[in-house]
Amino acid sequence: MPSFDIVSKVDAQALDNAVNITTKEITNRFDFKGSHVLIDLNKKDFKINIETEDDMKMRQLCDVLISRAHKQGIDPMAFDLNKEGFQSGKTWKKEVTVRNGLIQEDAKKIVKLIKDSGLKVQASINDDLVRVTGKKIDDLQTIIQLIKTASLQIPVQYVNMRN
Repeated sequence: MPSFDIVSKVDAQALDNAVNITTKEITNRFDFKGSHVLIDLNKKDFKINIETEDDMKMRQLCDVLISRAHKQGIDPMAFDLNKEGFQSGKTWKKEVTVRNGLIQEDAKKIVKLIKDSGLKVQASINDDLVRVTGKKIDDLQTIIQLIKTASLQIPVQYVNMRN
């Protein structure tokens, strides 16, 4: 029976490369010369800690980080930039969380979307992925197109396609 998995994963090495490239670019930019800038990646928790001198440089740094990550193949929706930066002494600090894995609510949204489609497929939640099985591979491809066109506001990948 054909099946595939819907996941939301971020490659840790690609994220590390994006942070390193961002650091290198910021040290070479004229508008950041001589200013305090710190970008620290916590690979275990998928969090990026950023420190700059002011809020404007913080926003510029976040833009550079997202553009470099996108060039590394990381979806910009994987970054949670909702948390505002805060001032601590003379520096601005911000913690950017990188979404890695489907949370339960997002998995339930995906399963509901699949069930509402009316196609003869089964969707089940297994930890941080959604497995979709069906009798016809055409139905599975239709589900992939359905999820791509839906506005879920989360980055998803389709892996482990079996025939």
